[in-house]
Amino acid sequence: MPSLVPASRTARVATGWGDCTSATRRGGGAYRALRVWYGPPDPVPRVTELPPVMRYFLSPKNATAHLFGVVLEIDVPDPAGQRLELPAWIPGSYMIRDFARHVITVQASGAEGEVTIEKIDKQTWRCAPARGPLRVSYEVYAWDASVRAAALDADGGFCNGTSVFMRPHNQVDGPYEVFLERATCPSDWRAMTSMPAVAVDQSGFGRYRAANYDELIDHPVRFGECTIFHFTAAGVPHWVVLPGAPRVNGERLCKDLATVCQHHTSLFGELPTEQYVFFMHPVSQGYGGLEHRASTVLDVARSSLPLPGDSPERESYQELLGLCSHEYFHLWNVKRIRPAVFTDPDLSREVHTTLLWAFEGITSYYDDLALCRSGLLPPDDWLRRLARTITRVHRGTGRLRQTLAESSFDAWTRFYKADENAPNAIVSYYAKGALAALALDLTLRLGTQGACSLDDIMRALWQRYGRTGEGVPEDGIERLVTELSGLDLEPFFETALRSTRDLDLSELLRSFGIDLTWHPPEPNGEYSPHLGAMFREDGRFARLQQVFDGRAAQRAGLASGDLLLAIDETHLPAATLGAWLKRLPTTQPLTAHVLRGDRLRVLSVTLDEAPEEECQLRWSSVPVPGAQARRRDWLGEIV
Repeated sequence: MPSLVPASRTARVATGWGDCTSATRRGGGAYRALRVWYGPPDPVPRVTELPPVMRYFLSPKNATAHLFGVVLEIDVPDPAGQRLELPAWIPGSYMIRDFARHVITVQASGAEGEVTIEKIDKQTWRCAPARGPLRVSYEVYAWDASVRAAALDADGGFCNGTSVFMRPHNQVDGPYEVFLERATCPSDWRAMTSMPAVAVDQSGFGRYRAANYDELIDHPVRFGECTIFHFTAAGVPHWVVLPGAPRVNGERLCKDLATVCQHHTSLFGELPTEQYVFFMHPVSQGYGGLEHRASTVLDVARSSLPLPGDSPERESYQELLGLCSHEYFHLWNVKRIRPAVFTDPDLSREVHTTLLWAFEGITSYYDDLALCRSGLLPPDDWLRRLARTITRVHRGTGRLRQTLAESSFDAWTRFYKADENAPNAIVSYYAKGALAALALDLTLRLGTQGACSLDDIMRALWQRYGRTGEGVPEDGIERLVTELSGLDLEPFFETALRSTRDLDLSELLRSFGIDLTWHPPEPNGEYSPHLGAMFREDGRFARLQQVFDGRAAQRAGLASGDLLLAIDETHLPAATLGAWLKRLPTTQPLTAHVLRGDRLRVLSVTLDEAPEEECQLRWSSVPVPGAQARRRDWLGEIV
């Protein structure tokens, strides 16, 4: 266990996070808004000094050209010629991204001068044999603002380790030291990372250390000016980092995040990190995140951030809390409880597992459930959000063509490369995985009269696999469920995971006092149930995005990408298209003028009656024996 820095010190050598003399305390000290990086107000781990093996020097080399500069220094290079490799994918995002394609220049030198470098495949370089220390200098083009890669401009920079840190072959796996260099940075920039620090200045620049490569690439780095809020949950310091100086109700955000973090920690019984950072990237439109061992990086719609005076029940804010809840749950489920094949994955190629339904689906089940249980999401809003997930899964016929196990296995080439035909060909292991988790939880509660639930399964997974670092076998979750519950759930898992049959959620939910019904959906500016197509606004017209199997648009020959110019010689903009089609007859063919590429087509369309595909969930008005007690045990005292 690392030693702790005394809480009374002002300059913290461990991370460079903490108090600012100009910070304002509000809400009884629930958070602090920071503009300068000092040591944290709470004790944080100090790294024990060990002899360095390899060192990385990282700097924003040329912001206007979007170039990070990296120098890797190896004291004793491989005498046969040092090989270096950049990952092809980043853990948590299952698609080959070929980060090495962004390496612009590579140079090397040793004790005797310049060293020749040969590229031997798309992501691997080999240096000629040389006496150390070997210094490899390279530039990385960074202009991908997603949570998975790296981006740099005059406003600031961000990078994941998989984008910038080449891995040396035939070397002891760590420790690695990282020097975040300020020389090329504007004077008001700061350096921010959750990586344990050895010696850093008040702005966060200086020396950090990672025990191994897995840890090295699991601590993202941000450079620039930021607004930082601090709160404590489960006795551990947490930070929210926002670029620039947005007008954010930090007190509300930190109070609610502390509730979420405490709730998840209580479920598992302990928090597996000594600090945690929410790196938030405000964007005009967006939603997504990527989990790390002591942080998460989030793309959040700027409109979802809470402003002073906002209602806490604003839907976009609820979505923001749900995203934070999801990524925080990954601290346990994915980062530490993980498939056996992910314990030491080969980052040069795809690594397949059938278990993503559990690691993303179960997490998706718990993200909103935690908000509901902790009082941050009103029960009626939680039901509506759950109903939307059920609707989303059932609207596409892909659920009848791909099983959850197949969806997990094929994530690399199908889910992460989803195209316009996705609703007809694949099913999401996030969304349907969440429904499988819901069904499993309710099945366990009913079958054991409340003696066992998915909560118990998650705690057992943590103790057996998460705390020990042992990976979960492909059949490990099913065996553990059988062991703890005493139930024969093989038929359940066959249906849920290895068949395309729909789960009977209606009967399960009814036992907990929730009625599930199906209704025709209302059309909107993105979807027409009568046409059976999704669309978006493109100039003054509607452009088809997705065409659903067997529905009116597909039968008529309409295709994704078509620009819908007119129906019966009437121009219909995207905002009103769905509502207008609802008013037209479903027994008479209509004439559609569409532009496909540079060709005008005239097609005959016969609209459908709106199918009963929208799920609605309501608390049962008719008493169900035992339902109230079951629901209280499941959801708490909130309903």
